[in-house]
Amino acid sequence: MAKTKIVVVHLKEIIYTVIFAALGILLILLLIYMFWPDKSDEVLSNENEIYRAGVWTSSTTLGDMTINLEVVVDKDHINSVKITNIDETITTMIPLIEPSLEAVAMQLYDDVPLSEIKYQEDSKYTQQHLVDAIAVALNKATITPTPAPQ
Repeated sequence: MAKTKIVVVHLKEIIYTVIFAALGILLILLLIYMFWPDKSDEVLSNENEIYRAGVWTSSTTLGDMTINLEVVVDKDHINSVKITNIDETITTMIPLIEPSLEAVAMQLYDDVPLSEIKYQEDSKYTQQHLVDAIAVALNKATITPTPAPQ
């Protein structure tokens, strides 16, 4: 014959089990709520984007020499501006080109708009040419806003 087993479940154990199960379900729901992607966040992040991230280039002519500029941007900030084909003859003929670019780049890194760049008196002409070339590269990188559907 089969032996009969008697199981005694205390009310206290049932209450603890129900409470822990409810807390576990609540924790799972909280984690899903916290980490579920929100559509409004995606719209906001797309609206804050100014540039397409990447490396953008342009060239300018100073005298009879062509200078290629490289502008590295992420979605809302200019990270780097540098001359890519700097030659010894360019630095000899135009010695202020690297300090001029550095002065302009430091302002751009601080998020100063191109229209508000302050030029140094001793290299104003060179800086204007560099800013024009940077503007061409940034125009390539700029995201044009799409009109909202009506």
